Amino acid sequence: MSSKDCHSNKPIRVVITGAAGQIAYSLIHQIGNGDVFGKEQSIILHLLDITPVMGVLNGVVMEIQDMSLPLVKDVIPTDSEEVAFKDVDVALFVGAMPRKEGMERKDLLSANVKIFKSQGTALDKFAKKNVKVVVVGNPANTNCYILAHYAPSIPRENFTCLTRLDHNRAKAQLASRLKVSSSAIKNVIIWGNHSSTQFPDVRSATVSINGQETAVYDAIRDDQWLKNDFVSTVQKRGAAVIAARKLSSAMSAAKAICDHVRDWWYGTRENEWVSMGIISDGSYGIEKGLVFSYPVEIKNGQISIVQDLQMDDWAKGMIEKTQKELVEEKNDALKATNSE
Repeated sequence: MSSKDCHSNKPIRVVITGAAGQIAYSLIHQIGNGDVFGKEQSIILHLLDITPVMGVLNGVVMEIQDMSLPLVKDVIPTDSEEVAFKDVDVALFVGAMPRKEGMERKDLLSANVKIFKSQGTALDKFAKKNVKVVVVGNPANTNCYILAHYAPSIPRENFTCLTRLDHNRAKAQLASRLKVSSSAIKNVIIWGNHSSTQFPDVRSATVSINGQETAVYDAIRDDQWLKNDFVSTVQKRGAAVIAARKLSSAMSAAKAICDHVRDWWYGTRENEWVSMGIISDGSYGIEKGLVFSYPVEIKNGQISIVQDLQMDDWAKGMIEKTQKELVEEKNDALKATNSE
C-alpha cells in the first residue's frame, strides 16, 4: 500500500469479526474517528457476528449512527461471511471461541479450527487479494495459521496476528520501573506465541532519559528482575486483568489493534521496531510457515524482520520454548482439520 493509496478519499472497507463483543465496542470508535487510517480516510464498516447476537449488533450500529462520525460512510451488520468479507481492504478477526471453564486446549483449538477454516475460505473467495489481515481472537497465532492455510490466494505476508498488546505491556512495565513515560521506551521485542510462553526481550531496548538514549538493561541494572518478575508479569498480564476485572482485556486490546494497523498502514518510525505475529520465513531458526512474533520494521506497507540481533543462551532457550508450544498447537490444529 503506497502512501498515496493510504490517503485516498475513496472509502476503504474494514471488516471486524466478533463485532458485538467487548473489544470491538472499544475498537469501532477509534477506527471510525480516524485514529488508525487518518483523518481524511473515509471507511465502510462491515460488522460480522453470529446470528444469536444480531440484536446486540444492531444496538452497536445504532450507537455508531448516533456518534455521527463523518468518516464512516456506511455500516453493514451481518451474520453472513460472504457479505462480511466482500471486497474488504482490512480484516480484523477479533471474534473467536473463548476458553470456557473445564475446556482443554485441544477442545479450544478444535472449536476455533472450524471457525477459522470457514472464515479463511470466505476471505479467500470474497476479499480483495491485497487485504491486510490481523488475527486477535485466541489462540491468535494458531488461528492465524489456520486462516492463512484456507486462504491460499492471499499473499502470506498479508497475514498477521496481534502481539502488540504484549509489546505495549512490556513497555509499560519498563516505564513504570524507570519512572518515565512509556513513549520513552523503544525496541522491546515479543518473541513467539501470544500466550504465557511468549518471551518479552529487552536486550535491544532503549530508554530516553533527559534526551539521552540509554540501553534499558543499563538503566535498570537488575538482571534478576528483568529475567524473572518482568517476564512473568508480561506473560501473565492478561490473566491478571481477568482476575481483577472478571472480563478480559478489551480497552487495551483495542488500542493495540489500532497501533498494529496504523504502523502497517503508515510505517514504523526510523530506527524503531514493533512486535507482530507473522508467517516465519525461517529467521532466527524458527520453523518456516509458523506464525511467530518477531521484531519488525514496516516501510510502504512492507513488513520486514529485524535481522542479526544478538542473544545469549538464556534468550535462545526462551525462544525455543515458545516455538515448541506453537509447533504443538499447529500440529493439534492440523489434526483437528483432518478429523472433520
